[in-house]
Formats: sequence, C-alpha cells, structure tokens
Amino acid sequence: MDTVKVRKPSRFEDPLSLIGRAITRLHTLWIRSTYPLSAKGKNLSIFYPIIMSRPLSTLIAIGNSVIIRKDAWLNIVDDGVTDVKLVIDDNCLIGARDTISAKNHIHIERDVIIGTSVLIQDHHHAYENIDISIRNQGVTAGGRITIGSGCWIGKGAAIVCNEGELVIGRNSVIGANSLVTRSFPPYSVIVGNPCRLARQYNPAKEAWVGGEAGRIVKAEVG
Repeated sequence: MDTVKVRKPSRFEDPLSLIGRAITRLHTLWIRSTYPLSAKGKNLSIFYPIIMSRPLSTLIAIGNSVIIRKDAWLNIVDDGVTDVKLVIDDNCLIGARDTISAKNHIHIERDVIIGTSVLIQDHHHAYENIDISIRNQGVTAGGRITIGSGCWIGKGAAIVCNEGELVIGRNSVIGANSLVTRSFPPYSVIVGNPCRLARQYNPAKEAWVGGEAGRIVKAEVG
C-alpha cells in the first residue's frame, strides 16, 4: 500500500490577503471619521463596500468589536423622527449582503451572528392603492424588532415585522432561508417558511424538547 504524505498546513497566509485587510482598516477609519453615528464602539471592522446613508447614520448606534461584512446595507427610513432606529450591540457579526432596514426600531443585542444574505426589516412596502405604483406608495407603519443576545441567524433568513413587537429570545437559532414573522422564546430553534418551532431548550428539564430532541427524550424515558 502506498504511503500518503500529509502536507502540513502553511504557517503563512496568502500575502495578497493583507491588501484586503488594509482596505478594511482604512474603510473602518473612514466610517468612524466621517459618519456621524449615534454611537461608534471600539475595535470595529467594517468591510468595503457597505451601503449606509451618511446623514441618516445619526440614527444608528454600533457597539464595540462589531464586524460588518462587505455589501451589507444598513438602511434607515427617513420619516422625520430623530430617535435612534438601529442598535447593533457589542461583538455582533453582520454578514455579507445582509439588509437591515429600520423605520421604527431594530435592536440586535450583543454576540449575535448573522449569516449572509439575511433580511431584517421592521416594515413593509405599502401596495393597497392600485392607482399608484408600489414604489411611490411608501412604507407601512411597521413594528419593532429585537434579536436577543447570543442568537445565530442562518443564511438567507428573513425576519419581518409589520406591526407590534417581534422578539427573538436569547441564544436562539434561525435556520437558513426561514421566514420569521412572529416572536419566539429564548433557546428556540426556528425553521421553515412559514416559520415553526423545531425544538427548544427547557431549563426546568435541562433538556432539548420538541422535534428530534423530543423523540430522543421520550425514548430514554420509556
């Protein structure tokens, strides 16, 4: 039998990756220096490019050690209200091509990981008037969204609230391509379109229940 030689991983990264790092650092400094954010924490990493209105950035607060990947869009609906509309707390990761669109208030609490191509939006486009193009009808009154600390949102998920409060409890998982339009408690695993609760951690039982976890627990009890 021939001996397969295992090549040790290189200790050195591709030198060209340093160019990307330099661009990210310069872009971060540019954003910090020229955008009047309501709050801008330390140790930010904002990739180039992102989409964010400089005048409306006064309604955005970003905490410490936040990473915002390239092509993300932090959108603020300008309705004349001067309260902060988008809060991204410490240690959050905003993935590439994510869209976060806030009309009323979106709060992403600390340590949240958001995958690529995710939509988080606290309003809809109005469409009821058939005599006016949807583009010219503006947006609905909308609601408010809170993503609890420690959550993980999978690629392509959409979290949309058109009225009231939508709260995702802490340490929850939202599966890839899920459509979330209602609140869920902490420690939830949320999947599907429309969304459903696949499983949830029960602190009283110290076990995961529902879905596959529920069947495993029942089998062990029996």
